[in-house]
Amino acid sequence: MILEVPAVPETKTRERVQPDVGRYVSEELRERYFAACDALYALAPAADSETDVETSFGTTHVYRWEPADPAHASRTPVVLVHGSGSNSSMWYPNLAALRAERPVCAVDTLGDPGRSVQHTPIHQPERSAQWLNEVLAGLGLDRVHLIGSSYGGWLSLNQAHLGPERLASVTLLDPGGLEKTGARFFAWIFLSLLATIAPKPVRRRVAVWLDQPVLIVPELRAMIMLSVRAYRIRRPSPLPLTEAELRTVRTPLYVLLGEHSLLVHPERQRERVPRLVPGAVVEIIDNTGHGPQLDHAGEVNARMLRFLDSVDGQ
Repeated sequence: MILEVPAVPETKTRERVQPDVGRYVSEELRERYFAACDALYALAPAADSETDVETSFGTTHVYRWEPADPAHASRTPVVLVHGSGSNSSMWYPNLAALRAERPVCAVDTLGDPGRSVQHTPIHQPERSAQWLNEVLAGLGLDRVHLIGSSYGGWLSLNQAHLGPERLASVTLLDPGGLEKTGARFFAWIFLSLLATIAPKPVRRRVAVWLDQPVLIVPELRAMIMLSVRAYRIRRPSPLPLTEAELRTVRTPLYVLLGEHSLLVHPERQRERVPRLVPGAVVEIIDNTGHGPQLDHAGEVNARMLRFLDSVDGQ
């Protein structure tokens, strides 16, 4: 996600909540949040279907788009995994291009605001891999191209490490999992959240300074602002994979990093990842930060599709 929303301290409640399980603050805020999400979904092609997949950790809501050309229905599908504090609506700039050529599924991650319902923590690497494998199995998908952004990138990279059996490829968009999340990233989140309530002219200037397109897309800004109020994320930040763990990855891997990313050091990872993961490709998108798939959607979509085609052509 472009703006990773950190956990917010709990307010007093009579409800006993299991630790490390996300929850909505109230039904009223949840419905307001869903309305904001639907406004963002409206910027993209409507999903052809929605389904709930029961897993060992909760009910996972999944959106599916059939390819625009029925001749592409048998191609290896794409599965999208969003960033922290978000949901599947964050993929609105990418859906039309991806579903033009392939079936597409977008997963609302357990523990984040969305239409999934969590009852058991999944933040541990083994549980995360089990959860995602159960989702793919429940969808009847034996081979997929997994695309993850930010925290979804950690989930996708973790899957390539611990549960690669169903993966044709993994694409990571300015992902977690490569470096420990540092203070500079949390400072960027804090400043971005503050900027959401600034006057519109100020937001536009700050958006350029922070490389933060969330501030200039009204529907996205509204969704993020409501997510902070409506939902409590209760998981800890995931740890990056060790070099030994990265060396186990054999799934074709494509990594796209923002030139100004504050989550990773792009040049460092462009050298490091291919050295640890045989055949991995790492590219840097100029003039962008943590959200290349949003503010450079056309370029990112084209690059992702070329990579997917190259894998399927092998």
